[in-house]
Amino acid sequence: MKPPIKLPLNMLLWVFIALFYTQTRAQDVTDTKEWQEDLRFLQNTINNKYPFLFKKVTSETFNSEVEKFHDAIPNMEQHEILVGFERIVSLFKYGHTRVGNREGVIDYHKLPVNLYHFKDGIYIEGVHKSHEAILGGKLLKIEGVPVEEALRRIKPAFPAENDQWFKAYGTGYLAQPEMLHAQGVTKKLKQTITYTVVKDGNTFDYDLSSFTPERGRTRYGYMKQEGEWLSSRNQEITPLYLKHLDKIYYYEYLPEEKAVYVRHSQIQDDPSEDIPTFYAKLFDFIESNDVEKLIIDVRLNGGGNNYKNKPIVTGIIKSEKINKPGHLFVIIGRRTFSACQNLINELDNYTNVVFVGEPSGENINFYGDNRRVMLPNSKLPVYLSFAWWQDKPQWENEDWTAPHAPVEMTFTEYSTNQDPVLQKALDFETEGFVLDPMGHLTNLFMSGQMERVKQEALAMIQDERYAFVDFEDQFNRAAYNMIGGEQNQGAIFVLQLTTQAFPKSELSWKNLGDALRHAENYEQAKACYMKVIELNPDSPQAKSAKSTLDKMRKE
Repeated sequence: MKPPIKLPLNMLLWVFIALFYTQTRAQDVTDTKEWQEDLRFLQNTINNKYPFLFKKVTSETFNSEVEKFHDAIPNMEQHEILVGFERIVSLFKYGHTRVGNREGVIDYHKLPVNLYHFKDGIYIEGVHKSHEAILGGKLLKIEGVPVEEALRRIKPAFPAENDQWFKAYGTGYLAQPEMLHAQGVTKKLKQTITYTVVKDGNTFDYDLSSFTPERGRTRYGYMKQEGEWLSSRNQEITPLYLKHLDKIYYYEYLPEEKAVYVRHSQIQDDPSEDIPTFYAKLFDFIESNDVEKLIIDVRLNGGGNNYKNKPIVTGIIKSEKINKPGHLFVIIGRRTFSACQNLINELDNYTNVVFVGEPSGENINFYGDNRRVMLPNSKLPVYLSFAWWQDKPQWENEDWTAPHAPVEMTFTEYSTNQDPVLQKALDFETEGFVLDPMGHLTNLFMSGQMERVKQEALAMIQDERYAFVDFEDQFNRAAYNMIGGEQNQGAIFVLQLTTQAFPKSELSWKNLGDALRHAENYEQAKACYMKVIELNPDSPQAKSAKSTLDKMRKE
């Protein structure tokens, strides 16, 4: 009798994992009734235990979509059913509320590319070396479908918190054959996909065969060049935001700019130094050296534990050097999410921060932490959010935090290691800059300084530093609340200013007409309504204007 074979401990571990995975991974659920039962289980779970998620979608719409999906399941392939569950869960439009589509229920494949959505389009940012011919090319079409249309088709299957979150992660769906077929980009499921690419002035079709996703090599959305994987970025130097990615955070002094740069990419403690220790050292350095600016870069920061934000916020508040307009800059972007959204909310509330870059990928107030719900037959995991995070009043909620100084990187800037976002923070002209322009104008208005309101508002509208403010929308909101009341004359003033600044704004002319009508200035009101109709006779505003004119004729 042969002695038993003794396996090394690590090999035994892997054997156990393999056996566990084989036993727990659901077999293909070929019985459509089982899929339908799973759908009913999910529907009942959400309706009974998670009804608070019905904020961006109504329960009526959700249940209606469930019924459509339920009836369609018998005619769907396995991967189409999985994507169907993703569409259902994505109705809630919260990034934390999602389907665990890569957890082994049905195989997903991926093309050997990393796509990134730059300012000037979607580019092949990284590839396997066997496809170097398309590295750095701009993606134009997928199987003949324009890339913009392909994005539109796949978006309903992605839990898009906002357009920025979709830009950060949804773009990757363009490299998943199962998703492309289920969402109608390709006519049938195929593992070789044709991309139409333009590179060096030449447009051509290129076939890519899929592989298992685990072979990818990306860090924070960018390809890490190593082994058989190539990045389109010149590797001779590394820009600050991509330095030391093995660390969660680091800082570097920029003596010529008298600035300290911090790249902080998770709200977690780095194994080598926790957050309180790191920031204590940072602020000691700032106090002891010739520092005029602190730039904290969280454009790659997808969150973590928001209880760890306190040392950052309190350290800034206590720093008289830094906590004043023009001395504190925070770089945000499409991957700024979850606990990092909490961080920038707190900085916005309690410091004199100037945000630079792209809008964040998270709603200002949002449903975060989730629970794993396992569907009984397929074992498909669904993650449902349960925690409401609200750092600002409900009426201040928006789809994202908008930067004071918007900047988006082009592909050429990325590939040549330029950083226009950081440069914007370093060059930002702070003299005369108002952090809260609407608050400033409101104060002038309330104190009766109408001429200053007009002069400064028109100047701000033309100043690129205030591109983050939707003055047209904000002015209309402010005026709408005054129409018909004691401040109706104030509404007329604001709307006359708005129509002067935005002469093609149908809503502004319509609101001005309403305010003038309440002031019994009927002739000017009629002229405003006619202007709305002239601008766009088929718009909802024009229909309302026509209806009001009909009423005025009968009065």
